[in-house]
Amino acid sequence: MSAIQPPKPAERKIELEPHQVLLKPLVTEKGVHRATRNNQYAFQIHRDATKLDVKKAVEHLFDVKVLKVRTQTRKGKTRRFRYKIGRTSDWKKAIVSLHEDHRIDFF
Repeated sequence: MSAIQPPKPAERKIELEPHQVLLKPLVTEKGVHRATRNNQYAFQIHRDATKLDVKKAVEHLFDVKVLKVRTQTRKGKTRRFRYKIGRTSDWKKAIVSLHEDHRIDFF
C-alpha cells in the first residue's frame, strides 16, 4: 500500500514582490486594540497573495518575526450611485501575529 500524499501546491502565474503583497494597513479601533493587547496587525493584501507571501512580506518590510498569519476574503458591498445599483469589489484581509519582542509602529 502506498501512503497518502498531500496535494501539490498550485502553480502561480505571477510572483508578487513584498511591496505588492501588502496594499495598506488597516488602522481601526479594533485593530489598535489588537495591536496593543495581542500584538496582532491587520493589512489589506493582494487578492492572489498566500499566507506564506504575507509572512515573507511583513518580515522583509518591517524587520519583525511573524508567528502566524490568518487571512479572510471579504465580500464587496452593494452601493447605490444616483439611479444605479453598483457593487464594491471584493478584497482580502490578513491578520498577522508577531513575536512578543517585536512591534510595528504605523505612526
